[in-house]
Amino acid sequence: MAILFQGTKQQELELKEVIEKHKDQRGALMPVLQKAQEIYGYLPIEVQKMIATGLKIPLEEIYGVATFYSLFSLNPKGKYRISVCLGTACYVKGSGDIFDAISQKLGIKNGECTPDGKFSLEACRCIGACGLAPVMTINDDVHGRLTVNDIDKILSQY
Repeated sequence: MAILFQGTKQQELELKEVIEKHKDQRGALMPVLQKAQEIYGYLPIEVQKMIATGLKIPLEEIYGVATFYSLFSLNPKGKYRISVCLGTACYVKGSGDIFDAISQKLGIKNGECTPDGKFSLEACRCIGACGLAPVMTINDDVHGRLTVNDIDKILSQY
């Protein structure tokens, strides 16, 4: 389910200021995209169009860069960002099932956000907590040695 863009006038003014500051610089696109994501939390098509117009760069180029680099997101992130490790140690201990259970419970897929903006879900590779496998994080909280049966209790804390 797509979430409607809800940018504010203040965010738009901030972005225009950033574009104005960088528009005559070589290599302006990356710092402008980074700042735009800071301002909005993600890079929806409406923001990409503003950047394309302001920097006089084709929208296709903006989209190409935004989708190439993993630090950029085209989808909003939830208040609680769930990341399930699908690295080898976690995966062999059942993290795929945990990911699927969360996805089903929240009704969202990888990279999506719940309609209320509360949770977003993404798969990640090794987070360096292999001894706690399988592991997921919710924002900065680490949850380890998980089973599918733990999901409801953990999510209810948020």
